[in-house]
Amino acid sequence: MAHRIERVNNLIRQEISELLQRQVKDPRLGGFVAVTEVSTSPDLRYAKVFVSCMGSEEEKREMLSGLMAASGFFRNKLARRLRLRRIPELSFHWDDSIERGAHLLHLIDEVSADSTPDRHSD
Repeated sequence: MAHRIERVNNLIRQEISELLQRQVKDPRLGGFVAVTEVSTSPDLRYAKVFVSCMGSEEEKREMLSGLMAASGFFRNKLARRLRLRRIPELSFHWDDSIERGAHLLHLIDEVSADSTPDRHSD
C-alpha cells in the first residue's frame, strides 16, 4: 500500500474517532463505537470505514444506520480538518474481528483445558 494512502487512512480513522467521541449527538451512536480500520481507494474517492462495538445484533444494525445517516456530517468535518484535494465518500462496514478473536481465544482455552495430561499416572 502506498505510504500516502496509509497516512490518509490513519488520519481519517483518527478524525472520525474523535468526532464520534466529541461531536456526534445521534442516540443510535450513544454506545461505545470503535473505528478499527479505514481502507481508502487508490484514487481517494471512496473510503470504507470499519467499526466495532459491543451489543446485540439490533444495536449493531442501529449503529450502522446511524453512521450511514451521519456520513455527510463526517465528510463535511473531514473537509474542514484535512488538507486533501478530494474528501472520499464514506461507507461504514461492520468489523467482527474482535468478536472472532475472542471466540478463538475461548476455543483455545477449552482445548488446552481438555488436553492437560493427567500427572498422577505412572
